[in-house]
Amino acid sequence: MRKRRMDAMFMGEYNHSIDAKGRMIVPAKFREQLGNEFVVTKGLDGCLFVYSNDEWHRIEENLRDKPLTSREARKFMRFFFAGAATCEVDKQGRILLPANLREYAGIDKEVVSVGVYSRVEIWSKDRYLENSDFDDMDEIADHMAELGIGI
Repeated sequence: MRKRRMDAMFMGEYNHSIDAKGRMIVPAKFREQLGNEFVVTKGLDGCLFVYSNDEWHRIEENLRDKPLTSREARKFMRFFFAGAATCEVDKQGRILLPANLREYAGIDKEVVSVGVYSRVEIWSKDRYLENSDFDDMDEIADHMAELGIGI
C-alpha cells in the first residue's frame, strides 16, 4: 500500500494571467503542497480541478469500484479522466495548461486560482465572477446543516 503524505489543504484566491503559449504561474503556496507534478482535469461549474498526485490516486481508487452498468458513472468517469493531464512546474513556477482544458474552462487571459480544501480550482476570471455570487449563502448553509455539515 502506498504511504500517503500529510493531506494537503488548499485555501486562498490568487489572480494572474496566462501567457500566449498557455502557461500560467502556480501560486507558491499551492506549489508547496502540489509538488512539481500534479493532475489538472475538467471540473464542475466550468472550471478546472487540480489535484496532487496523492489525491488523484485516492480519487482513482474511489472510482475504480463504481459499476460499469451505471450510465451516470460511465459518463462521469469519461468526463473526468478523458480531460485529465499531468502538468509539470517549470523553473519559473509555471505550468502549460493543455489547449482542450483552456477551451473547456474559457481561459484566455485572466485567471483566478482558488484553494478549495483538497483541490485547487482554476477559473477564467469572468467565469469566476459569474459563479462567485454568494447572496444565497444563508440558504446553502441551512442545507449543509441538514446534511450534518456544520461550521
